[in-house]
Amino acid sequence: MPKPPARPRPRTDLDCRGRHSARERVALAVSICEGRGVKMTELRRRVLELLWASGRPTGAYELIEAVKLRDSRPVGPPTVYRALEFLMAQGLVSRIESLNAYVPCARPERDHDCLFFICGCCRASVELEDPRIGGLLAEDAAVLGFVATRRTVEVQGTCAQCAEVGAA
Repeated sequence: MPKPPARPRPRTDLDCRGRHSARERVALAVSICEGRGVKMTELRRRVLELLWASGRPTGAYELIEAVKLRDSRPVGPPTVYRALEFLMAQGLVSRIESLNAYVPCARPERDHDCLFFICGCCRASVELEDPRIGGLLAEDAAVLGFVATRRTVEVQGTCAQCAEVGAA
C-alpha cells in the first residue's frame, strides 16, 4: 500500500533573522535592486536597515523619528512613505495592515505569499512561507473569477512567550 504523501511543513525564517546581520540582509536587498535595474537610495537603505534592526513591526512615524536620530536631520512623512512604497513594490518589506506597521521580508529573493502570525500582547510577528496557503487562495480566486494582485494573511493571537507569562 503506498504511503500517503507527506504534508509540506511551513518554512519559518526565524533562524534566518538570527544568522544574518542587518548589513547582510540589506546587501542582499541592494543586490536584488541592482539585478532589477532599480535604485536603492541612501534613505531607502536606511529605512530597510532600521526595520531589520528593530526586529518587530515598526510604524512609519517610528521610522521617521529613528531616521532623524540617526542622521541628525529632519525627514518628512512623505519621504519615508515613498521609501516604504518602493521597498514594498520590490518585495523587500511587507505592511502588516492590522498594526499599521512594516517588517522586512524574510525571503525577498523569492516571490511568495505573506503569512504573518502576530502577537496581540507584544506585537511580535513571524513570517511563514507555506505554498499550500497560496494554492488555496488561488483556487478560491479562480472559482470567483477574481484576479488577486497581492495576498497577505494575518493571524492574530498570542505568541508562546506571552502565553507562558500569562499562564504563570
